[in-house]
Amino acid sequence: MISIVDYGVGNVQAFLNLFNRLGIEAKRGNTSTILKESSHLVLPGVGHFDHAMKKLNNSGLREPLEDLVIGSKIPLLGICVGMQMLANESEEGVLPGLGWISAKVRAFSNNKNSLQLPLPHMGWNNINIKKSILLSEKKINPFTEFYFLHSYYFDAVDKSIVSATSNYGLNFDSMISYENIHGVQFHPEKSHKWGEELLKSFSKL
Repeated sequence: MISIVDYGVGNVQAFLNLFNRLGIEAKRGNTSTILKESSHLVLPGVGHFDHAMKKLNNSGLREPLEDLVIGSKIPLLGICVGMQMLANESEEGVLPGLGWISAKVRAFSNNKNSLQLPLPHMGWNNINIKKSILLSEKKINPFTEFYFLHSYYFDAVDKSIVSATSNYGLNFDSMISYENIHGVQFHPEKSHKWGEELLKSFSKL
């Protein structure tokens, strides 16, 4: 069973509806008991980095989540700000991230190549696959697109964990995979067939 971690940030119902449509069992993970019954975990997130971290820290779910992901190696998928929370820190705020991935979240507005572009980076964009973990290689083509909505981007220290990059003035890490921890900067729940393919692949890990 997949649990969507419900710590008060992110559209949990959208993921529940999508998994239900795909015939994949999923529940709202709002207690430690439910999380411990899970085979897979999804960490959604929208909005400001510090707000999301504060909500998770105060939810009572951070410790059991960490036990499951780091201790028991349960597969986890962080989405948008949920991916950014996996990093050590963010230029968007002052609170530390989860630190499960050695990375920093950086602002597009602080990069000279993307400084003049509209923010947030919003809409459909391609991904450049480095290695296929969350997507079936047979179904990947140059027109694979996902829906993005963000003003900050994930910058992993170890680029060998980067599964895909995208470009918005500069190339940035749009998908990462390290052992049982995965993250995507885009919104698979808004990305039609490509998002469905990714979530189905994740459910089979």
